[in-house]
Amino acid sequence: MATFEDFQRLDIRTGVIVEVEDFPRARKPAYRIVVDFGPEIGKKRSSVQATNYTKEELKGMQVVAVVNLPPKNIAGFLSEVLVLGVPGEDGQVSLLVPSRPALLGGRVY
Repeated sequence: MATFEDFQRLDIRTGVIVEVEDFPRARKPAYRIVVDFGPEIGKKRSSVQATNYTKEELKGMQVVAVVNLPPKNIAGFLSEVLVLGVPGEDGQVSLLVPSRPALLGGRVY
């Protein structure tokens, strides 16, 4: 079992996707994105396997991401944050999003 202290070590924040590009080198279909977390954290890059969303749907979408994991090299691309999602009923990715507009960089607690 994880403790509450374990949970508190994860820095989970809200951000908005500001750039979306195809990621043809990825092993599984994915996009390369840039997420803006506001002035404290800034813009961070990530890879998301959310190709069931269009690029137009993703751009401007607020998302929830873990911002304090070590960067991960994915097919030559350095992913700096982990954007969170869950399997949808159709088996596709359903990204976790705030139910109402949230402050950029707002911390999940």
